[in-house]
Amino acid sequence: MSLFTIIMLIDFKNLNINQLSSETEFENKIKAFLNDWFSEIKTVQVQTSGSTGVPKVFDIEKKKMIASAEMTCNFLDLVEGDSALICLPIEYISGKMMVVRSIIRKLKLVVTEPNTRPLHDIDCKVDFCAMTPLQVENSFDKLYLIKNLIIGGAAVSENLKKKIFDTLSSENSQRIFETYGMSETLSHIALKQIFPDPEDFFTTFESVEISTDERGCLKIFAPHLNAEVLQTNDLVEIKNNNQFRFLGRIDNVINSGGAKIFPEQLEALVKKEIPCEVVFIGLEDDTLGQKLVLVIEGQKSQEIIDNIATLPFEKSFHKPKEIIFKEKIPRTPNGKINRIELKNMVKTINN
Repeated sequence: MSLFTIIMLIDFKNLNINQLSSETEFENKIKAFLNDWFSEIKTVQVQTSGSTGVPKVFDIEKKKMIASAEMTCNFLDLVEGDSALICLPIEYISGKMMVVRSIIRKLKLVVTEPNTRPLHDIDCKVDFCAMTPLQVENSFDKLYLIKNLIIGGAAVSENLKKKIFDTLSSENSQRIFETYGMSETLSHIALKQIFPDPEDFFTTFESVEISTDERGCLKIFAPHLNAEVLQTNDLVEIKNNNQFRFLGRIDNVINSGGAKIFPEQLEALVKKEIPCEVVFIGLEDDTLGQKLVLVIEGQKSQEIIDNIATLPFEKSFHKPKEIIFKEKIPRTPNGKINRIELKNMVKTINN
């Protein structure tokens, strides 16, 4: 294994925490988590991202994290001695679970700073890695190094999927999956392959039961992860006992002129043609209740505006009433679009 720069490598087959040399703040956090994990305390603290509300910290039992880690490792056929790369913040469940998976499967964990270009200093093949869509967007030159990649934290856009297919060769036996999960499900409970064989529906792990409430929102029962049924605010279409399609968050649903609009579906359509981050939001309107507004990340472009005007929106009210360009769309520390902050920013501009 060769690296451009000196990067922390933890071999969990022969782990000695006291001998780990940590030089950066992130490496110190990894070491601190390992000390917590191997202590007698039965829980660890996890912070939520705050992408859909106020960030919070809660305790999770280690035995449940182990159960979650086993499911992912089994699904991806990871074996002792395989390598993994952590490039996600250790404060969140996504980063903590990368370490736990490495512990329980005795992997060799490569540690690199969580940033938008996580593969910049990596020059070795890795069996397993988890990234956000933004990290993948900035890693195409080295994406071939990762054998099994899971993408989470935000939906994978159609534009990003197209770039993946344009960049990678299906002959390399790589697999890339989109994840479904949240802090309360201890990372993901379902995966959907997007390369090389794209799927429309998420497939849940074994022992995970799914159903919907009267709103059409997903309910999850995974007793090995949580003793209670987890009620989500995610609108879904259930295909069978272990497969579902994500439609959007009910919190994000826009009610315009009495019509319910799912912004995530419109964003997927626009991103097929527009190579930028786009977000649909609803702004208060005296006539419509909420006015459909499209926010595009980047410099104002008449060409993009013209392209949007020609898109095959299913309904006339799916066309945005206003298009706003912003240099930067706000994100949470782990890369998710912060819709609440964005909406507040746009409301300030319009007032």
